[in-house]
Amino acid sequence: MIDGHLLEMAIEFHGHTCPAMPLGIRVGLAAMNALGVERAKNKELYCLCETGPAHAAMCFGDGVQVATGCTFGKANIESLGYSKSAITLIEVKSKRAVRVVLNPEFQKMALSSEFVKLRAQGVEPQDIKSEITDPLVEKACSLPDEEILIVGEVFNIAFEPRKGTFEWHECDNCGEVVFAHGLRVVNNKHFCIPCSGYK
Repeated sequence: MIDGHLLEMAIEFHGHTCPAMPLGIRVGLAAMNALGVERAKNKELYCLCETGPAHAAMCFGDGVQVATGCTFGKANIESLGYSKSAITLIEVKSKRAVRVVLNPEFQKMALSSEFVKLRAQGVEPQDIKSEITDPLVEKACSLPDEEILIVGEVFNIAFEPRKGTFEWHECDNCGEVVFAHGLRVVNNKHFCIPCSGYK
């Protein structure tokens, strides 16, 4: 179940009302519950989000960020690019983790909804009538976890978070600041990734 404040915060962050984003909240909350942890204020949690580019449920990832506190700004979430609606949430200190995925039977039913049919025709979420969207959001917020989620067993994971860096250089080509993780050195010159010609 999602409380109203969390949903409002997520809609404000996400920018529109849709059913996939609250499902991301539900997955995030279920993972935190399984681990017995609270929302990350700093980097107590790390999230491996299985969404990928340009699929029908990308909005899911924003719900995960709001629920867990794992955000791109804190560098404690990464997209694995699998194009699936699932996460593995890691408690960094204990190295315990849990994977939570949308129940495929529920997801197949949701993907046959009028909302998804309109989205597939190119209709933007904010342009879909609330009488179509609101019941789906209500279901996403209120159906029991066991109907919509599969929560895996908690397991131990070999995980070392990437440390943040304050080391930086000026790109010798474009003059922009590039931090060490993205630095490429070619013939003793420092380049950002786009200027280096490498990935």
